[in-house]
Amino acid sequence: MPRPHRLRYALAAALPWFLSAPLAWASPDSDDDDLALSYNGAASVSIATGNSQSLRRAPAVASVITAADIVAMGATELDQILETVPGIHVNRAPNSNSPLYVVRGIVSAFNPQVLVLQNGIPVTTAYIGNKGNIWGGYPVEHIARIEILRGPGSALYGSDAYAGVINIITKNAAEVGGTEFGLRGASFGTGDLWFQQGTRLGPLAVASYLRYGQTDGNHNLVEVDAQSRNDKLFNTHASLAPGQINNQLKAVDGNLDLQYGAWRARFGYKRRYDMGTGLGIAWALDPAGRQQTERITSSLSWADAQLAHDWGAGATVSSLQYSQEIPTWFQLMPAGLVYPTGAFPNGMIAAPETWERTYRASAYADYSGWQLHRLRLGVGHDDIDMYRTREYRNFNYAANGMPIPLPSVIETSASAPFIRPQRRSINYLYLQDEWNLAADWNLTAGLRHDRYSDFGSTTNPRLALVWDASYDLTAKLLYGRAFRAPAFVESYGISNPVALGNPLLKPERNATTELALAWQLSSNACVNLTFYHYIMHDIIRTVANSIPGTGSTYANTGDQRGDGLELEGKWQLASGIQLSGNYAWQRSIDQRTGTDAGAAPRHHLLGRIDWSVASDYQLGAQFNHVAGRRRPLGDLRAPIADYSTADFTIATRYGRQRWNYTLAIRNAFNANVREPSPAPGLALPGDIPMPGRNISLQASYQM
Repeated sequence: MPRPHRLRYALAAALPWFLSAPLAWASPDSDDDDLALSYNGAASVSIATGNSQSLRRAPAVASVITAADIVAMGATELDQILETVPGIHVNRAPNSNSPLYVVRGIVSAFNPQVLVLQNGIPVTTAYIGNKGNIWGGYPVEHIARIEILRGPGSALYGSDAYAGVINIITKNAAEVGGTEFGLRGASFGTGDLWFQQGTRLGPLAVASYLRYGQTDGNHNLVEVDAQSRNDKLFNTHASLAPGQINNQLKAVDGNLDLQYGAWRARFGYKRRYDMGTGLGIAWALDPAGRQQTERITSSLSWADAQLAHDWGAGATVSSLQYSQEIPTWFQLMPAGLVYPTGAFPNGMIAAPETWERTYRASAYADYSGWQLHRLRLGVGHDDIDMYRTREYRNFNYAANGMPIPLPSVIETSASAPFIRPQRRSINYLYLQDEWNLAADWNLTAGLRHDRYSDFGSTTNPRLALVWDASYDLTAKLLYGRAFRAPAFVESYGISNPVALGNPLLKPERNATTELALAWQLSSNACVNLTFYHYIMHDIIRTVANSIPGTGSTYANTGDQRGDGLELEGKWQLASGIQLSGNYAWQRSIDQRTGTDAGAAPRHHLLGRIDWSVASDYQLGAQFNHVAGRRRPLGDLRAPIADYSTADFTIATRYGRQRWNYTLAIRNAFNANVREPSPAPGLALPGDIPMPGRNISLQASYQM
């Protein structure tokens, strides 16, 4: 039997047992709800349907990370949190050291297959189609909770909810609960200062947050880079390798949350500046280049769950203003570079810049007057406008993509731009029905239709059957389809023959089937087990043009399938001691070649212990093991080395009017952690080195 099919046959064999065994455990009557709540069934999530409901019974495979969880793990950055979620691993891109949230083995250069939301609104940028390549991290002090959906979410969220959805929910006034000042110092010249406040002004609840941070970044050495290969080919000595990664940055973050009755206004500001280029924009070390980005968000929402008898409704309007600018031009290749087309005595210089604005409007209505059903109808319109682009460079391109030197740096925005301004509008409609079709059985069905102004329409359904087999066991059978719309660079990129845009692109497509089991072993222990299978079609990749020597063009050329399982558990061992952990196994196959899709861990194991000591101190230890990362076809390097890291935290919990302290040690045993560089590995054969041992000390005062 072919190995990729074994998991599916095992699932088919196991399913009758899983669905029949609980019948022997269930009590005769079905009024187990109160008992189920005592078995920790009260944890809630809203990302699965838009309505708050029990996490255990939500019609999706979801995780929730609370503010208390974040404090317990001593996390200082979003990436550290997501690495603890089963089925998610954080890779890195060489360009700008941007994090790639790899969900269930789905890897790509810019990671647009994961939809990131802030308070339910996408932070997606149009140019690359992800959260922004100049991301520069996300602070955690003002996060109330993070809801994570693993698997397809396009039936509710549309494009990019392809492999998963991450919703970052910021604190309201009650969750901030007063005034807090904080400061943090850490390895690599890292420092943070923040202030947050939650208060009421009569009927108006106000939450505010302001943070400044900076870091020099980890100082790992890159032994060989893209220019090292050029030096061998053209007998030059221009490479700056071995040399240090350029991960420095400065950051300003701010949020304002105003809540008045059913109305809520939110404003956000996220600026990253004086930011380095990671391992280089073109994978050659660049210690000089600097980039910056500014993201301004605003939203106004209204919601009334009891608008009228059996009716609830809500509406949201939002805006995103985003820019990425290059105040100090990138040095794509260093001074002394020589190509067959000519010499670059000052190096190969470029500065591509974009400015975007996105406006969104949406509304929904809930109706529960139809017995045993809860219907939701939603509509929306998005206007996505990359209204300005600009580029400076000291080269043009030959037909095969080889750079031709120019006498000096010039602006090419009019003559040969990397992309011209583009605009896209989207209209969508979705319908969802939550149906209590029998005692202890619920069926959620959803369908969303999106119409794009540039490539047409797409329709994506989902079905979720949830069975409360007993007060301590819930089974879910899920199916959903998802899509990912082409990014502007993929459809409309020009002047760079290495990766030309293709306006005829179709969306990427994904269909996923999941079987999930949630078992409450006792009032202080639970286990979740999920099996999944997905099939991806029309994956967008660059393909060599039919005429040799004329570069490549984006095309819908990839197909991939994946199988996996995710096991997670939590056990309150004794008063104040909690054990938790998860294990994920996956295998993703490129169906065009029959080989491993590569770059994602086949095995990911995480274990954690938290110990509250006399209610004043909290100790934590965490173990993370990543293994089984293969190379994709055509990459002849050895498999990426496995690694294991250990983290430790100690924190005080004194309450109000007192200082609290947190000491965290990450990668305590200084493991050599490497994330995969892009295939075929000729540019960065040594992969991407990650930080070694690092320490942070935080102090905060709440009043």
